Amino acid sequence: MAPENSNLDQNPCADPPCAPANDTRVEQSEAEKAEEARKIRRLQTMMNMVISVISQDESLTVEEASELIGNSERTALNMFPGKELAYNLIYRPRLQRLMMERFRLQ
Repeated sequence: MAPENSNLDQNPCADPPCAPANDTRVEQSEAEKAEEARKIRRLQTMMNMVISVISQDESLTVEEASELIGNSERTALNMFPGKELAYNLIYRPRLQRLMMERFRLQ
């Protein structure tokens, strides 16, 4: 004869989805998701502008371009604290390549 609570043999997470016990993710509200998307678009626009200015302004010096890059990095990290690795993986190589091409740096 089968026990009355035969569903105890089943996965407790099978019916209602549940996260692992050590999962630290926090659900974002729609407003938080919208704010995050807005900040990402703002960052992308800013970085596109920095890249455009460095590549197109012939009167820009190496020092001024470096200052633009430094300011953009500080702004990006203020917008997204703790995301230095993401910045270094996404934007730093692009900006380094641009500086080498634009100013013929080694």
